[in-house]
Amino acid sequence: MPSLTQFEYLLAVDELKSFSRAAKKCNVSQPSLSSQVQKAEDELGMIIFDRSKKPIITTEKGKRVISQARNVIREYRKVLDITNDKDTLFGDFNLAVIPSLAPYVVPLFVKSFSRKYPEVKLSISEYKTDTIIEALYDDRIDAGLLVTPLQDDKIIERSLFYERFYVYASKNHELAGKHRIDDSDLDSCSVWLLEEGHCFRDQVIKVCSMGRRKNVLNNIRFASGSLETLVNLIRQGDGYTLLPELATLNLPEHEKEEHLREFFAPVPTREVSLVHSRSFLKQDIIEALQAEIIMNLPKCIKSLKRDGISIINI
Repeated sequence: MPSLTQFEYLLAVDELKSFSRAAKKCNVSQPSLSSQVQKAEDELGMIIFDRSKKPIITTEKGKRVISQARNVIREYRKVLDITNDKDTLFGDFNLAVIPSLAPYVVPLFVKSFSRKYPEVKLSISEYKTDTIIEALYDDRIDAGLLVTPLQDDKIIERSLFYERFYVYASKNHELAGKHRIDDSDLDSCSVWLLEEGHCFRDQVIKVCSMGRRKNVLNNIRFASGSLETLVNLIRQGDGYTLLPELATLNLPEHEKEEHLREFFAPVPTREVSLVHSRSFLKQDIIEALQAEIIMNLPKCIKSLKRDGISIINI
């Protein structure tokens, strides 16, 4: 039977489809990792990886081995979690955050979390929602910070806060001339969107009730991965977009007056949650992270109630 280390190597190769990248992730030399993978295949009497393909392909039987190897590693980590000192949190923790949250939420809590839990090695990455969900399935991350509800019974959602949407419009756009915005005021011809794959893009499309849409500039087709890029386009040009509340807090007051407009009630709103798999690994760290994020939220976000808002599902 392969060792736990060999199982870790198998999972790394399966994830990265490369022996060299897997070796780098596991902090071993490529010859050492390749040798251990070969030994695991010999002990099991089967070929797990088709090395003739680039990138490497996991064989059909190999996929079944990988699935069970993942279960073995998960159960082993549960044992380690049980023996964890409850008074001092420690260990590695991988958190993934969607791009429309990361620039605004991470700076709120990361410094205080680092100071309060110095023995926790927190690694934070930006991924889109679908990638985060797949990474949770495969135990490549410990938790995700994203928009819910996901309606996925394999994942636990810990609701953190509700974030209202605002309209950010160019000075010459008709929306900038309104005091408040109704959903019916929005059009599909002058809205700037994030690129496909971002859940916030899908939410904006739902709020604006868009079918086929035109481009803001007739001969330019552009979709951004950054809300800040969209803001700069609108600030210096035409059109509008929607912004989540946290993205508006650091705007200068004069810019809020010129460009930012609120919605009439019920205000389009998104629910933000800390999510993790049902394997219940590293629960103490997850609970500490949840508490730290909530504690450091701006008061206007923490005090937001569900009355007068309309949750936009992804």
